[in-house]
Amino acid sequence: MVPELSVVIPMYNEEEVLPLLVQRLRPLLDGMGTTYEVVAVDDGSKDLTAALLQRYHREWAQLRVVRLRANAGHQAAISAGLASALGDYVVTLDADLQDPPEIIPQMLAAARTDGVDVVYGVRNDRSTDTWFKRVSAQAFYRLIGLMSQTSAHADAGDYRLMSRATVDAVNSLPEHNRVLRFIVPALNFPSDTVEYKREQRAAGDSKYPLMKMVKLSLDSLTGFSTAPLRLATFAGFGGAVVAVLLVLYTLIARSAGHTVAGWTSTVAIVAGVGAVQLVCVGILGEYIGRMYGQMQGRPAYFIAYDSMTADAGDRGPTDTPLPAHPHTESLRTDALGGFDELGGIDGATVQPQTAHLGEPESSQLRG
Repeated sequence: MVPELSVVIPMYNEEEVLPLLVQRLRPLLDGMGTTYEVVAVDDGSKDLTAALLQRYHREWAQLRVVRLRANAGHQAAISAGLASALGDYVVTLDADLQDPPEIIPQMLAAARTDGVDVVYGVRNDRSTDTWFKRVSAQAFYRLIGLMSQTSAHADAGDYRLMSRATVDAVNSLPEHNRVLRFIVPALNFPSDTVEYKREQRAAGDSKYPLMKMVKLSLDSLTGFSTAPLRLATFAGFGGAVVAVLLVLYTLIARSAGHTVAGWTSTVAIVAGVGAVQLVCVGILGEYIGRMYGQMQGRPAYFIAYDSMTADAGDRGPTDTPLPAHPHTESLRTDALGGFDELGGIDGATVQPQTAHLGEPESSQLRG
């Protein structure tokens, strides 16, 4: 049976926050009175995230685990979840609980009542974010708005509800370096908003350091705007005008008998022209790189495991089952959540501080 609601959650090394997420999300969805599935996309985690998801999947029938063979990135993991989700409505939600899952019922109600295709979660209070993050985000969204035809909410991230028509439209797009927070608004489907207060990360560390944010900004800029190319064109025209004026000036100065400026001005002009050329080459390189990647046609992700097909016994030649018994020398019982001193995964004994799960020493949790 096709569920009405799918919740797609990308995860990368979220063993600390995963028990808290399940504790808040499962009662909420069970109490909504609708059929649902939770598509947890493990983006090649290197900690116990995969094993925890497998354990929760055995206890929670609506939890579906999709694991990527290698780390593909946050946006690619969401894309994998959208391609796997079956629901009439699909919500994308991060695992860190900064975006509260408790507003999912409001999103679904808004979609049903207003008949819209997209409901954006908009942060009306970002006091938990740093000053730098708030200012840089505002400047970034304004820059994208000025340089492209795409309008996106400055305080809306990847927390949104989409109709099946919207999800199918996104899945049909050929590009790989997707930035969904701009792709979805670019579709211009009917939309609504639900406001909420952004909380602090419930546990664990941020998976979006500065360099990943810079890469996301470059992908957004080159993916949704041709303004940098026009900037290169304008710079070329401006340089040509200045060069013509300089030639006229030198001709007039020579005819008047004045001395031409010395080597300092010459070096300054050459350096200035060289700087403009380098900037233009760099901008062109960004677009050429995107064209090259698109021509290669490499998928943005590879699915190694899908619990839905595995449970049905319909395994393919590339399926890699998740390890049922992770081996570690110091397994924290608070990370696993819900264990007593005598119980563990599949009945394995767990001591207060260390779990010995009876696996060979060579057994390792695959990243």
